[in-house]
Amino acid sequence: MSATPQRHRRTRRLTFAAIAVTAGAGAMVAAALPAGAASGGGAGKSRTVDVQMLSFNDFHGTLEPPQGSSGTVSERQPDGTAKAIPAGGVEYLATSLREARKGHEYSVTAAAGDMIGGSPMLSGLFHDEPTVEALNKLKLDVTSVGNHEFDEGKTELRRMAYGGCHPVEGCFEMGKEFTGSEFKYLAANVTDEKTKRPMMNPTFIWKKGDVKIGFIGVTLEGTPDVVTAEGVKGLKFGDEVETINKYAAELNKQGVKSIVALIHEGGLPANGAYNYDCNTPGAGAGISGAIVDIAKNVDPKVDALVTGHTHQAYACNIPDPAGNPRMVTSAASYGRLFTDTTLTYDRQTKDIVRTAALAPKPVNKVVTRDQPKAPDMTELITRWNALAAPVAGRPMGYISADIAGRGSEAPEKPLGDLIADAQLEATAPAAKGGAQLAIMNPGGIRADLAYKAAGAEGDGVVTYGESYTVQPFNNLMNIVDLTGAQLITALQQQVSGPVNGANPKILQVSKGFTYTLDMTKTGADRIVVDSVKLNGAAIDPAKTYRVAMNEFLAGGGDGFTVLKEHKNKLVGVPDLEAFNAYLAKSTEAAPIAPPAADRITVVK
Repeated sequence: MSATPQRHRRTRRLTFAAIAVTAGAGAMVAAALPAGAASGGGAGKSRTVDVQMLSFNDFHGTLEPPQGSSGTVSERQPDGTAKAIPAGGVEYLATSLREARKGHEYSVTAAAGDMIGGSPMLSGLFHDEPTVEALNKLKLDVTSVGNHEFDEGKTELRRMAYGGCHPVEGCFEMGKEFTGSEFKYLAANVTDEKTKRPMMNPTFIWKKGDVKIGFIGVTLEGTPDVVTAEGVKGLKFGDEVETINKYAAELNKQGVKSIVALIHEGGLPANGAYNYDCNTPGAGAGISGAIVDIAKNVDPKVDALVTGHTHQAYACNIPDPAGNPRMVTSAASYGRLFTDTTLTYDRQTKDIVRTAALAPKPVNKVVTRDQPKAPDMTELITRWNALAAPVAGRPMGYISADIAGRGSEAPEKPLGDLIADAQLEATAPAAKGGAQLAIMNPGGIRADLAYKAAGAEGDGVVTYGESYTVQPFNNLMNIVDLTGAQLITALQQQVSGPVNGANPKILQVSKGFTYTLDMTKTGADRIVVDSVKLNGAAIDPAKTYRVAMNEFLAGGGDGFTVLKEHKNKLVGVPDLEAFNAYLAKSTEAAPIAPPAADRITVVK
């Protein structure tokens, strides 16, 4: 459910002393040849040919332009300031990709996972069939799976790939059966626990004429940490590096020397602007996170890494273990960017040329909204909106201003407070669980609440479609017993341990629960234990408290393993139902104001 989890990474057992001498040698043979140099490749054929690769990641079914700050990208200006540019929407993404392909005889489009899952209502209400249809129209060739592809389990993921109507809700359009994806889904490191075989294809070979490029697709090894247990039942998730290296060797045996890895795991650039140069002050110096370790260990046979998961934008050069230049890219999320990369393919070596002069040069490009909309995508959105209209446009409540959630970079988010308060109110009555406080995982907040009307509902009106977009997972509330000591441990797990130590995940908390987060310290010490209070009274480690949370957290998701130790669980209403009930108390005359977000005192 979370967008940016980190997790334990096994110690790398691989060494490259032997392979570094020879790996990638095919790419280096052409070092002195400029693109288009003549060779014995056949009459009229050049030795090298440029292949365009267009890529994106973390689309999350965002067919319509995302609202609020989630619908902009930050552009770094020459004077060092940042400018927010409205971006995204599949009507514009289609136009951007189609324009980019013009004049390119060789063009392949790839993605790095989370195409579906955590989706706005327009797609999520129909189990993401509209998104798969849109991706088919976009001419996506191949994507890796991401953690969100498993939100509804492996059987539903296979339905997305191979087609068929929903097993419970049936076909959504009269007389039309869902046909599945025309692109390839890759899941090289996801195996069936019983058969030990990959649950989906591990590789895909893209061919055009005499040009062949192999793709390997993996998701993060820590997927079970960030998906409900039911979603990954019966599956095993392997180490990304070991898996990629294994299949790179297999592709080489098949004569495929040009290889791209699609990895649903990512990094964190030092600056959030999409045009930030992450090769400053040196190659790959401006990026951190799990992908750096992966990039430094993936076999030099692999020529490029297209990544995702962290929803960040970067186009870096992290040298491979043999010292050759190798691109590592990510195009933010929600279709706001795409990456345009030129791969120089050597027909003689059948490899991508990766010299300093001819290394792949990726550029992240903004999907602006000042360009024409793609008519076929407008028709798709209109058609599915008509099916969703009976429920999507129903008013749920009123707000007085924007309430930042997904778009907020602060540890405590106003929308996070609002959701936690809604969950507490739904579960506080004795008959509903008797909760004393509620906690919410930040990754489960999928959007902002925007004051400006998206349609005809009027400014300040929150529709069902908008509340669904904020909380699309339909997780059941769990009300459980936790000791004060366990509560404190949960707070410490926000900022420590194998999952959250490098990339903290700050739980959103209900009113009355307060504490201090000291970011000048490290690890668990960042939680000032004496400051943790409930309604002004210090938390007693020996006392038992009734705590409300969604079933994902109660199962230990996002690295909060201590929460699995709960007792006396009562299952409550779905989280979206609790949220909508809270919104319904507001009126046009008395709208909900953005919470002050002052429950967590942050020391920087």
